[in-house]
Amino acid sequence: MAMSVGPGESGEEAPMSDINTTPLVDVMLVLLIIFLITVPVVIQAVPMKLPKVRYEPTTTKPENVSLSVRGDGKGGCEVYWNLQKVNSEDLLDRAAKKLKAEIDKLGGPQNVTEETMPEAHIRGDVNTPYKCIGGAVFTMQRAGFARVGFISEPPPGEVTTRL
Repeated sequence: MAMSVGPGESGEEAPMSDINTTPLVDVMLVLLIIFLITVPVVIQAVPMKLPKVRYEPTTTKPENVSLSVRGDGKGGCEVYWNLQKVNSEDLLDRAAKKLKAEIDKLGGPQNVTEETMPEAHIRGDVNTPYKCIGGAVFTMQRAGFARVGFISEPPPGEVTTRL
């Protein structure tokens, strides 16, 4: 390691007390370049096109099932088939019987289309735990309902138009 020396006051050569900042600047520039290269690699995003959400009026058909789900305040769940409270076993039995009756009314599974397939509409209270709504969705899918949707209320002041 070399040390810079220069003429002192008395004419003799004495060590300089100034700090050489060139190596410090070189190290900082190298670190800056490294960070500029690695930051775009660390921040990755999967290119996606997210759906545009619009409120569509729900067409209620007599063959559709209307469920209301809410928490009971003690960590449990309350599920209502129309206005009658049911437990998970009753919900599965009723849903399977309803689906079988609708398929029989159409003349068998070969006559079922996406338009004629009954749907399950779930209304969930804002304060309902996710496990309650997820359990209702799972039970309806287990019973055979392929289309399970959620009924929501648009924010006040928004106008919904029929598409």
